[in-house]
Amino acid sequence: MGRPVTRWQILSRDPDATASFYGELFDWQVDADNPLGARMVRTGGEGGIEGGIWPAPPEAPSFVQLFVDVPDVEDAVSRAEGLGARVLVPPSTLPDGERMAVLHDPQGLPFVVHQRAAGDG
Repeated sequence: MGRPVTRWQILSRDPDATASFYGELFDWQVDADNPLGARMVRTGGEGGIEGGIWPAPPEAPSFVQLFVDVPDVEDAVSRAEGLGARVLVPPSTLPDGERMAVLHDPQGLPFVVHQRAAGDG
């Protein structure tokens, strides 16, 4: 089984300006009409993956995170730590049943490992 990148997100100090820039530049559809106020991005076309734009934490610069689909979040976190990663957000279950954790790789780049909710294709 592969470990595909299934989603991305941009965390920006000014998410509205970031959404406007990328929406206009690439003709992406941006929708903030959801309970979390996230700017969900539909990139269009075939073969690409969708993403979102969120506010960056006040102490952080803007950055991009990749979401990698794994069969077991805890195992992926344990293996990542063994390879020098640092856990930022420990394994957690989201309201939709998805499991996820946020880590920094040994170079300090953030990434997310996630396990889809049961029944989620």
